[in-house]
Amino acid sequence: MYAVFKTGGKQYRAATGDILKIEKIEAEKGALIDLDEVLMVGEGDDVQVGAPFLEGTKVTAKVLEQGRRDKITIIKFKRRKHHRKQAGHRQYFTCIQIEDVVTGAKKATKKAEKKAAPKKVKVEKPAKTDAAPALRFLDAAIDGKADDLKKISGVGPVLEGKLNNLGIYHYSQVAAFTAGEIEQIDAELNFKGRIDRDDWLGQAKALAAGSDAE
Repeated sequence: MYAVFKTGGKQYRAATGDILKIEKIEAEKGALIDLDEVLMVGEGDDVQVGAPFLEGTKVTAKVLEQGRRDKITIIKFKRRKHHRKQAGHRQYFTCIQIEDVVTGAKKATKKAEKKAAPKKVKVEKPAKTDAAPALRFLDAAIDGKADDLKKISGVGPVLEGKLNNLGIYHYSQVAAFTAGEIEQIDAELNFKGRIDRDDWLGQAKALAAGSDAE
């Protein structure tokens, strides 16, 4: 199917896949544009002519390039008047590739197909079963005696206070961190992998064993 459309005061004949240089259109490279001033469409012996345009018909095109044509030299002079002017001009253009020719009939057919299509049934996704387990928070230290978390390398007074605020008071809690809990603490306190990097679990296990021995 081909179409004759108007843009920039000029008429162009185009079919799907054609590449044309038309008068400049304000559009970015790669953008899709609709040219809806279609004068005529045809396919074989079937030709439709608008008056002046075909309603519901458009040409969809993709912008390939914005550029300027070759320079044209313009000379103006007057005989016996010693008058001569010379100037150059390069006309802007937009290079497009025709993507599709949509006619009113084609549009109506698509609407009918869409209307006849069965409704999509929304399928609820099953709940995730691999979610990270909740942190084993404590409301307070056991027997009111919190372990000195500052003995873990990389933990200072400020960080110890933040861990306590999360409900973490004892070496045994740190030693039993799961991968999900480490991920949650990293996100909560913006640790950026400090727990694994400084081997908190190994340090906490050793400290917990030492506390139990005492």
